[in-house]
Amino acid sequence: MAALEPPSRRGLLHDMLTHDPQPSALPVPAGTGVAAAVVLDATALGRLRELDPKGENQLLPRVLAAFKASIARLVPQVRTASAAGDLAGVRHVAHTLKSSSASIGAMQLAQMCAELETMIRLDQVDSLAARVDAMCVEIDQVLKALNDLLLDEKR
Repeated sequence: MAALEPPSRRGLLHDMLTHDPQPSALPVPAGTGVAAAVVLDATALGRLRELDPKGENQLLPRVLAAFKASIARLVPQVRTASAAGDLAGVRHVAHTLKSSSASIGAMQLAQMCAELETMIRLDQVDSLAARVDAMCVEIDQVLKALNDLLLDEKR
């Protein structure tokens, strides 16, 4: 009987990035703040943890910090683009955030980005400013959840 090989890290990363962004029924690990449990998908976070199971490379904190840095750059960019009516700029930010949000488990944000991107592609932009505002509110919730999660990771 052949031994089963453990999944490769590359395979795990591919699975994580191509995962259908549906909310998980699994809880976020015990001790994580309420915001993280509500906003972040435990399955996606679990996939990130599988890439560095012992935490020796601090992968999860590094990925979350990179996401936060990206948000700090992209939120002003999307607000400026929205105010200027720059649909290509808004769509670019939505597209960028869609995949990175899903990869860290921010599935609601990923869905909002996908919807915004589709609205622009279909030229249905009557409620664009309201959608951008709603996306930014969700981003604030995700950032709060990430801060809770990072605090929990340090304990």
